Amino acid sequence: MRWNKDKAAKMLLGIAGIIFIGIGVSFNASAALGNDPIGIVYDGIRNAAHLSPEQLGMTSNIVNIVLIIIVFLAEKHYVSIGTLVHLLFYGNAVSIGGKIYQIVFGTGTLLTQIVGATVGCTLMYLGVAMFITADMGLDPFTGLVMVLRDKTKKEFQIVKISFDVGCIAIGFLLGGKLGVITVITAVTAGPAIQFLSGRIERLLGKSGQDIC
Repeated sequence: MRWNKDKAAKMLLGIAGIIFIGIGVSFNASAALGNDPIGIVYDGIRNAAHLSPEQLGMTSNIVNIVLIIIVFLAEKHYVSIGTLVHLLFYGNAVSIGGKIYQIVFGTGTLLTQIVGATVGCTLMYLGVAMFITADMGLDPFTGLVMVLRDKTKKEFQIVKISFDVGCIAIGFLLGGKLGVITVITAVTAGPAIQFLSGRIERLLGKSGQDIC
């Protein structure tokens, strides 16, 4: 039973993380101060397809499905239950996040945009940390990065940085919002996610000891 409880707890943690990521990405897009390297791709494709901001969730689902197919055909071992769970919840979370943003912040002012984007980045960082700690597998974009790493034989960090730069360029050329949040997430995402992952791991370890 202990094994089942641990697996269930990690699954719930991962799902909550995916929801936080989706809402965070949606908040950043709605705040219109720029997107993270992945969010700008979604936003750019949405813009190029002449879809409304409310259809960002649907756009992200379509992009993720295409990426999962590519990753599966290239290196199918990178597609796991976590990848499919990510697909199931992410797009809906983005759509819900857009509605929540409009209810809380509306069209707003520059101040509300800054607050909304700050909340968005925080939710996104926390969500990624939760998903990583849950150890459910890879999201579609990370799966693609791993495939590129294997094909190019380069270090992960080099491939990831190059990939993010490429995402920003592609997203921007397609009409995605490039701004201050793009720069902030590029600089702060790594350290923030690493810090939050450590905190969550320690909290989970303490909770596990308490259960024993």
